[in-house]
Amino acid sequence: MTIHHTDVGAALTPGVSPRVQALVAEMTLDEKLAQLVGYWVDQGDEVVAPLSGEKVTSTAYADATVHGLGHLTRVYGTRPVDPIERAQWLWGEQRRLKTETRLGIPAIVHEECLTGFAAWKAATFPTPLAWGASFDPETIELMASAIGRSMRDLGVHQGLSPVLDVVRDPRWGRVDECIAEDPYVVGTIGTAYVRGLQSAGVHATLKHFVGYSGSRAGRNHAPVSAGPRELQDVFLPPFEMAVRDGGVRSVMNSYTEIDGVPVASSPELLTDLLRRRWGFDGTVVSDYFAVEFLRSMHGIAGSLGEAAQLALEAGIDVELPGPDAYPHLAERVASGALPEAVVDRAVARVLAEKEDLGLLDADFADVPTEIDLDDAEHRALAYRLALESAVLLRNDGVLPLAAPGRIAVIGPNADSAEALMGCYSFANHVLAHHPGTPMGFDIPTVREALESRFAAVSYAVGCAVEGSDTDGFAEAVAVARDAEVAIVVVGDRAGLFGRGTVGEGNDAESLELPGRQRQLVEAIVATGTPVVLLLLTGRPYALSWALDGDSGPAAVLQAFFPGEEGGPALAALLAGDATPSGRLPVSLPRSAGAQPYSYLHPLLGGPSGVTSTDPTPVRPFGFGLSYTTFERGELRVDGGGRGAGEAGGERGGAASAGLRAGDASRSVGISASGASPEVRAGDAFTVSARVTNTGTVRGADVVQVYTHRTGASVTRPLAALVAYARVELDPGESAEIRFTVPSSRLAYSDRAMRRVVEPGEIELRLGPSCAEVDEAVRLRVTGPTYELGPDDARVVEVEVRRG
Repeated sequence: MTIHHTDVGAALTPGVSPRVQALVAEMTLDEKLAQLVGYWVDQGDEVVAPLSGEKVTSTAYADATVHGLGHLTRVYGTRPVDPIERAQWLWGEQRRLKTETRLGIPAIVHEECLTGFAAWKAATFPTPLAWGASFDPETIELMASAIGRSMRDLGVHQGLSPVLDVVRDPRWGRVDECIAEDPYVVGTIGTAYVRGLQSAGVHATLKHFVGYSGSRAGRNHAPVSAGPRELQDVFLPPFEMAVRDGGVRSVMNSYTEIDGVPVASSPELLTDLLRRRWGFDGTVVSDYFAVEFLRSMHGIAGSLGEAAQLALEAGIDVELPGPDAYPHLAERVASGALPEAVVDRAVARVLAEKEDLGLLDADFADVPTEIDLDDAEHRALAYRLALESAVLLRNDGVLPLAAPGRIAVIGPNADSAEALMGCYSFANHVLAHHPGTPMGFDIPTVREALESRFAAVSYAVGCAVEGSDTDGFAEAVAVARDAEVAIVVVGDRAGLFGRGTVGEGNDAESLELPGRQRQLVEAIVATGTPVVLLLLTGRPYALSWALDGDSGPAAVLQAFFPGEEGGPALAALLAGDATPSGRLPVSLPRSAGAQPYSYLHPLLGGPSGVTSTDPTPVRPFGFGLSYTTFERGELRVDGGGRGAGEAGGERGGAASAGLRAGDASRSVGISASGASPEVRAGDAFTVSARVTNTGTVRGADVVQVYTHRTGASVTRPLAALVAYARVELDPGESAEIRFTVPSSRLAYSDRAMRRVVEPGEIELRLGPSCAEVDEAVRLRVTGPTYELGPDDARVVEVEVRRG
């Protein structure tokens, strides 16, 4: 086949230092290619990546490092190794690369860190879907900083997180790795993670660029049929935010193809968009085996050499996890098919990253002798996030539990530590292959936490997460009948590629609870004992049977894999020691047949008289109950806007890196006639509202502002999130929330595929979810259509004024 290489001008490697330029000029081709690959030292027969058993390179490690090495792959995260013993090996290996290779360049060490540093004995935090449920970027930034500190102390330089895929179909197994179905929530929380991790000196890696979560029927690696508008308005904004506002240093490609073009071979995405338009100047690394997949899975390359050239020219700088295809670039250069300048471009980026990380000057003299990967800070943050992310979906008054007598704790997830952790936790990702190996950190189960909190607790498992065995029902029913309240804990078991019910490669045809768990819940409800249904899942399930009508559980609490402190946090919420404050980051589906579904749908994407099906979710995006009540009102759009950084008072929600110059002085104003407020397209405006805790206990509200528009040049969603803020309030306490909204929050792609703000009238809605409106105001956008530019702010500035 014919391969057309791209322009390799100096503009694609901006800011490369003279030192790096000199290194590249000195290197042989073999030395250059060694910098463009990783090596997976520990990988054996355990499947912790797609087709890893079949695809891992057979090249001997000693041979692979003769000319140096770009990356060391998951030296802590592939099997349970003692952290200090492995650090001693790693420091020695880096010294060997310094002293026994001609140029003495150490390797970048990368690890997974989606729910914490994926290493034995390291803290495990809630899964990313729980991050979204918290609506709390500040806590996510603190968590990521703590994760980064652990990684840095053990010699890790790059983390393969966060995942910025926007949820489009809950049947997809990797939903638990995602943050939300709203691009703005994904972008603000994902960018907070980037800032936190990189503040600790560890480079973040955005995954999976781009469109991966839009796969047909929610099947992993399936083709994506997204049009350019969906790509531009839904999938790309979180990545742009993390690049431009977060300053992320690495990006990983998506496995998928979009309209027939595999992303790993797309210079349009990996070079033209990412680098030329957005100004990204870090490294692009391949998802594991993605370069080879251009030959074996996508079938667009006839050989490993062709696959390597397609990926390199598209913009993938480093092949991970090991040297499967990129060593074949030598023959492509020798034959004249590939200019060596294309190789030089990638090598310069890798060396620039190593220079930025301090690797070119590191001596690796001080080996760590002790480390605590699960210290008090880790546990406090894990507890805080577990508390903030649990979503109360139903409550008929049984919660909080007021001095109950005997409590029955029932269900397959009630006494399971694994059920508290996501697919990319070390326990479910790696320890599942090492039965009998201890977790290495404390992780109380829900049962253990409830037994610590309440005096009389009885237990029955009832059934397994998977399978059809109902032999345990009788015991569970008997235990429930003997109790004053039954807490039934069901849901998922995270794993990979057929091991478990959710996680990478574990896609679902049905959105019913796995196995016989629904029947177990219904059997316990039938006893007449009040039932609290507690869900530990990695995806939203179809729960209309539990949430609609009078015959279901008395209360339903949803937790998305809440991590090592999930048990104590959930016990505290059930007891009333804390108040539920999570909000749904994804719509709660009515059925699998209604998928794919997003709250970001136009009129014809919802129920109508022209179809007999109803995709309306059982609970909408943004929904969540509390033990207290909130009153929201005084919604105003006025001329009080100002540039980012000038806001006084408490920060809440997500803060911008800075509004476009001049926005503050050209903000919205009330028209002389008293009609709708006006703002010129392209200018910032201020939205304010007041929220009051009208209940009797302290709680947190997530103030949400949505936009509704008709009359645009293209169809628009019935509701789209503009801004949000999480606000903690004591009983009777009020706060004014001021959102300084950049014009980009009203933008979308027009018929010419320009990202624009069009003139016209819009409605701004204040409410507790995307489907409920407390107050609404109208805003008129005036002037000519405004096309967004690179300097336009993307993030809302939030100010909380109490009293």
